[in-house]
Amino acid sequence: MMLVVAVVVSSAAVVFYGTSLLSSSFMAEASLQASSTLRLAVAALDGHLKRYEPLPSLIADHENIEELLAKPDDPALRQAANQYLKAINSLLDSSDIYVIDMAGDTIAASNFDGPASFIGQNFSYRPYFQEAAQGRPARFYALGTTSAKRGYYFSAPVEVGGSILGVIVFKVDIDVIEATWRGGEYKIFVSDPEGIIFMSGNPDWLYKSLLPLTEERLARTTASRRYSDARLEELSVKRRAVDGYQLMDVAAAKGGREYLVLSEYVEAADWTVNVLMDTTSVHAQARTTVVAIVLSLCLAGLVLAVLLQRKARRDQWLAMEIETKAELERRVEERTADLARVNSQLRQTQADLIQAGKLAGLGQMSAALSHEFNQPLAAVKNYADSATLLIERGRAPEARDNLTRISNLIDRMASLSRHLRNFARKPNEKLGPVVVADVINDTLEIVAARLAAADAVLNIDLGDVPPIVNAGSVRLQQVLVNIITNAADAVEGLSNRDISLSVRTAGSRAIIEVRDAGPGVPPAIAERIFDPFFTTKGVGKGLGLGLSISYNIVKDFGGDLTVTNHPEGGAVFRIELALAEALSEAAE
Repeated sequence: MMLVVAVVVSSAAVVFYGTSLLSSSFMAEASLQASSTLRLAVAALDGHLKRYEPLPSLIADHENIEELLAKPDDPALRQAANQYLKAINSLLDSSDIYVIDMAGDTIAASNFDGPASFIGQNFSYRPYFQEAAQGRPARFYALGTTSAKRGYYFSAPVEVGGSILGVIVFKVDIDVIEATWRGGEYKIFVSDPEGIIFMSGNPDWLYKSLLPLTEERLARTTASRRYSDARLEELSVKRRAVDGYQLMDVAAAKGGREYLVLSEYVEAADWTVNVLMDTTSVHAQARTTVVAIVLSLCLAGLVLAVLLQRKARRDQWLAMEIETKAELERRVEERTADLARVNSQLRQTQADLIQAGKLAGLGQMSAALSHEFNQPLAAVKNYADSATLLIERGRAPEARDNLTRISNLIDRMASLSRHLRNFARKPNEKLGPVVVADVINDTLEIVAARLAAADAVLNIDLGDVPPIVNAGSVRLQQVLVNIITNAADAVEGLSNRDISLSVRTAGSRAIIEVRDAGPGVPPAIAERIFDPFFTTKGVGKGLGLGLSISYNIVKDFGGDLTVTNHPEGGAVFRIELALAEALSEAAE
């Protein structure tokens, strides 16, 4: 009886306290996953818009635009400007480009020959016109009053002879980004400062407000005509904080839903990107785990009860030996059946753990892809922006050279993605002779932007004869990119921003050392610095995978990667690799 009471009390305690604790634990894991999705969504939006941000100022300097604003009534100048804007709009795959005079009237537009032409439309009420007319480049997102299409607007003043004669406006279509949000695990939407949803993977949420539509909010929205004639309604939501997490209940015709909410305000765009994750699976996981624990307690109680019963039977054995033997045989058969069921459960549990390991591996691979592609993508973006400017200035050969560099970086990224599985298992690629100097030259193309951003100086000493090592070219470059980027992070903001890279040989080994002038590596973390997901950077500045991946790559090469502190300050990362000539001689 006491055993039954103990099992019941223990089970009740697990249900009462365990559900809350497990829900909080699973919620933390879900929050990390949603946070990664939020960062990717913000980066995608920011990257899409920044492609077009400098273009209005560049178009404003074109002679066709300046001549038109100087002589707005000249038909020939209007026609020339219209054709120019239409060609640029088609080339850049933007939504619309148009020119507004100081009265707010549109005098030239890329859609001059379309059914919804902006010619003659007055946009003086738009904030992007008002700010640009005062000499400041501006941004604005809104629903078009003429086209009835949503877009993001960039504007810039057109100055001729020191006077502002008009405004050039560049409208960017955002439907491409929004389309990628549909049908996924997460609900992503963008809201304005008044709480009105402007972009959403769920079309039913567009122009719905998360906040009460007070007269003040409606007045501010109406003044800029941000949403034209769209009908604004309140979305039936209830927000609350639980254990430090923001939750949102959204009412629906088929029953409400509870979501975990993560938000990030983007100051440059003046909007908030939100990611919602349905908490149904989180609560289901917590309940399933609680049930498993309760069943385990019951099983433990059952086993204990059997043991107690066996003890009681053993006390009666002297008096009833024959009866006890028969009883023992019967109970052995019962226990054999119980053990068979337990073994079946253990096999199922083992299969579940293997599947969980696979899912964890997929998550790690996804994080590694995001981490390792950031530097090449930054270089690709710089070359693409430069190529755009060179094309507009008629410098085609130089622009072609930039496009060739972009193609090479994309090939390198494709090769890199095939090698990222080295983090989890041995690669199938055969190693071969690699010229260290060539790898370093390729590495400089990727890290140049990061070094420039940190205002760091990289001093390279290749020695008298740069060695040839036994490795993989792309993966060795991957290691150097990670280490040099970490060095740039370490010296950024310091008075001494020197980074040195030296190459030398020692016997049958090649030694590559990268030293920075940063604060060095504290002894307390030196042994953990190559562990997966261990990082000393702030939230959102790193996943802690770069050095772990680099360590595994060097080990695959048969080499060694270590870190020490230099006596004069700063960290020293040391890569030791076998010389290709030494391996060849050993094979002979």
